[in-house]
Amino acid sequence: MCMMKPDDLFSILSDPTRLRVLMLIQAEGELCVCELTYSLRESQPKISRHLALMREAGVVEARRAGTWMHYRIHPGLPAWSSKIIRQVFDQLIGLSAFKGDRERLQQMNNRPENVCA
Repeated sequence: MCMMKPDDLFSILSDPTRLRVLMLIQAEGELCVCELTYSLRESQPKISRHLALMREAGVVEARRAGTWMHYRIHPGLPAWSSKIIRQVFDQLIGLSAFKGDRERLQQMNNRPENVCA
């Protein structure tokens, strides 16, 4: 189990890009960096930098599949942090910015799951 401190989680949640990334990952279960860059309309280096911070904090974990890196919420998070992430997701997912991110993701026609299938 990850020994995350509350300040680490709230630091992750306080950045708009990291919050949007985390909300998308919570919604989808697992996402590739390319899906995040497409949905958030951000550069790959920016998204990768944020994901690295999230991975170092223990919030997400990575998995390589060919050339793609996939990220999911770390399954070893303490219960309190998992509950906070779910609660934030439940409260924010209906807001237009988060809805827009998910809608753009659904419109992506070259998602790794489709390409690799």
